[in-house]
Amino acid sequence: MPQSAQSHQSFVMADEDDGDDDTTFSPVTAGLATPTSPTATRRLRSTRTSDIDLRSRLPSRKPSRLHLDEQANLLAFSDGIRNYTSAPNTAGHRRLSRASSMILPKHHNRSSSIGVRLATALGFDPARGEAGLAESKVSLFTDERVWYDQFTSTDWVHDSIADAFRLRDLRSRKDFRGRLYAWFDGVQGWVLVAIIGIITALLAYFITVTEASIFELKDGFCTDEWTLKKNECCSGKHDCPAWRSWGQRLGFVGPEQLWADFLVYVAFVICFAIGSCLLTLLTRTEIPSHYSLTTLDENLAADPVPISASEDKPAVDDHISPIHAEDAPGTVYYPAAGSGVAEVKVILSGFVVHGYLGVKTLVVKTLAVVLSLASGMSLGKEGPYVHIATCVGNVACRIFSKYNHNDGKRREVLSAAAASGVGVSFGAPIGGVLFSLEEVSYYFPPKTLFRTFFCCIVASLSLKFLNPYGTGKIVIFEVRYASDWEFFEIFVFILLGVLSGALGAFFIKACAIWARTFRKIPAIKRWPVLEVALVALITGLASFWNRYTKLAVTELLFDLASPCKIDTSSGLCPDDPDEILGIIRYLSMAFVIKSLLTTITFGIKVPAGIYVPSMVVGGLLGRIVGHVVQYLVFTFPDASIWSQCAAKEGLEKCVTPGVYALVAAGATMCGVTRLSVTLAVILFELTGSLDHVLPFSLAVLVAKWTADAIEPLSIYDLLTEMNSYPLLDNKLRPVFTTDLGDITPAARSHRVIDVSNSPLVRASVLRRKLEHLHSVGELDGGLPVIRNDILVGLLPAPDLEFALDKLEDEERSLCLMVPTATWHDTEEDDDHDQDPTDFTPFIDPAPMSLDVHSPMDLVFQCFVKLGLRYICVLKDGQYAGLLHKKTFVKYIKELEHTREA
Repeated sequence: MPQSAQSHQSFVMADEDDGDDDTTFSPVTAGLATPTSPTATRRLRSTRTSDIDLRSRLPSRKPSRLHLDEQANLLAFSDGIRNYTSAPNTAGHRRLSRASSMILPKHHNRSSSIGVRLATALGFDPARGEAGLAESKVSLFTDERVWYDQFTSTDWVHDSIADAFRLRDLRSRKDFRGRLYAWFDGVQGWVLVAIIGIITALLAYFITVTEASIFELKDGFCTDEWTLKKNECCSGKHDCPAWRSWGQRLGFVGPEQLWADFLVYVAFVICFAIGSCLLTLLTRTEIPSHYSLTTLDENLAADPVPISASEDKPAVDDHISPIHAEDAPGTVYYPAAGSGVAEVKVILSGFVVHGYLGVKTLVVKTLAVVLSLASGMSLGKEGPYVHIATCVGNVACRIFSKYNHNDGKRREVLSAAAASGVGVSFGAPIGGVLFSLEEVSYYFPPKTLFRTFFCCIVASLSLKFLNPYGTGKIVIFEVRYASDWEFFEIFVFILLGVLSGALGAFFIKACAIWARTFRKIPAIKRWPVLEVALVALITGLASFWNRYTKLAVTELLFDLASPCKIDTSSGLCPDDPDEILGIIRYLSMAFVIKSLLTTITFGIKVPAGIYVPSMVVGGLLGRIVGHVVQYLVFTFPDASIWSQCAAKEGLEKCVTPGVYALVAAGATMCGVTRLSVTLAVILFELTGSLDHVLPFSLAVLVAKWTADAIEPLSIYDLLTEMNSYPLLDNKLRPVFTTDLGDITPAARSHRVIDVSNSPLVRASVLRRKLEHLHSVGELDGGLPVIRNDILVGLLPAPDLEFALDKLEDEERSLCLMVPTATWHDTEEDDDHDQDPTDFTPFIDPAPMSLDVHSPMDLVFQCFVKLGLRYICVLKDGQYAGLLHKKTFVKYIKELEHTREA
């Protein structure tokens, strides 16, 4: 097949505004009636996307051998191992081989997939039955376009249309086997979420049991069996010869034994923390410098990208000047660090981050979170559970091709998986569903709601069956209250909401200040393990001397929230007013220590959640307030406001401090995360008490109002903003004062493909245009195809790169950009090898377009509800420019900052 200019008829250069960079070719002697085809037998292709000819407009692929590992694409298979830390091809690599292309084919050989094997066993051959599916020429797998590249966004519209074609073809067969195959396709989602729920519960069981076995090694060990905790070893007895501290084991007595125990305790804290950090550092990933990202972990010290910075800065004479990745250092991040909730939220919104939900991240984070919890630092496992469960969901999607090959469908499963992580964290399946709906999910159709609930139920039931604590409880801090609350307490609950909301908001500010000061130290930035060691050292030195700071965060929350009983040993149940004051002083010390430790721990390079640590800090505050009210009741029993209940018998005749602790715990978590309904339901599921739903809800409501007034952003919203994630929050309702044309970048010749003179364009020119898109960070951008200033199509950048990489002689190849009426051979078989210089199958003939005078509210709704990557802008029917989603997100952030100023 001829691919060079010399193999065609004589051509002359057409004059263009952009000089040689936008060279097209026009025939000297022939008009439209004379074909200028590089191939005389090129078939006629419709420029209209027919509902029965979608596949004919898509590039054919040859099957490749399947290879899976943790470096595989986040949301797809590849036909080769892909380095997800690399940037797409840019200048200096004019043509890469098929294997080295950054854009890889979406499909592989499906001969071994479960769906095909079941269909074959039922006597239905998909390859043979494809031609007979009710007058349709589309296969069961019509989505054959180029897969999503690193740090690009999902094309929600295309994925939805592709799944609609798949379903239509699947249901077009009315015989028994066709109906059975359709039934199997429908049940795949339920099977998949059940598998995810079971695996998530198994991982939660492994983490809980393993962490509990080694947590108390810091204090000593059981001579009967070293894996037993002290309560299990001693059967609840105070004097237990079977339990030996390290001071006793080393032969020390008296004060020397105490100091020996202290030194060993600090050493274990540091060793566990460093071990967790070293595991986390195994997931080190580097982001090339030209990506507009600062980090992808919970690092509030990252330097934000200036909001007003322009991503489109052409060089002199408007020629293309691509930015090389090696010109500036890249940004390093660690997928296993932090909780991962903010990143999961961004991924579910459609942002593609290869490897963040991979097998390597799953394994490393599961092991590292065990050590980080065992260290005793002020961190939790609930946030990492969300990330781990989402990793399980991402890997499990590879079982069924309809989820593996469709990004939109996959994200429905990931939403259910994230919810199951919360379900096993708090033993709250309903709370898990609401968490997915309120916090992380961007696209949540009604059918996903019920499927998510099923996933949470399966995960919770599986964990309850495994019984990790040996008590029949899913979580250790599950409590029950026998008494109801009194009317006068409603004012205290409102006060707790105000205090806890303010505490959560100031915690966010304190974390940001600490990160922007201490973590700016060069040594800390260069060696993350040094910061972890220092935080672990401070934790060990400060925690050893206070019983409540020494406990694990889950056990401490349980002690704080538990009602007093006769045989309680928590030290929080006074018998007279004098004991209450001592308890308040002791809890106040623990409150200050835990607040400081939680602040400096957030953001270090270990798996760490913020949910339960923030609840613990709030629980200490609530317990202090509860004991203050209890002291007032003891001291002034005849006060009219509580005189009736003060006459009753019992330790908690009027006030249950544990209720105050749990109310403040939920309110503080609300102040940090801004969860509202989710938290109220989680607290209800933890207590099982309908009587206390109103106090929980009231405190959460007041806390959210207070926190919003002090700090508008939650901790995860702050991370999203500082890390420059392209997340367009669908909860925002900005007030616009401009039209679409006011923010649309001006149309430039190097940003379009002009086919006014000829449908043929040099491949080298297309490569330079592509390099410019990469240089400004628009990996998922596109090049509009225009003829006489009229928009006739749009070529996505990933598809263009794939098409260029298929060319054998890129420098001399001419590429067909639009079909013409003289191209013939309409009887050509669909399976005929496609001409690689024909780029028309990659071009969207009807891209989303709006007029320059369109209201910005319409533009906002198009980006949010349709999930568009870009919008073409027209003026009087002619092409005027292209608005990318990232540009619109930056504009929204500018509006928010202007409003706040």
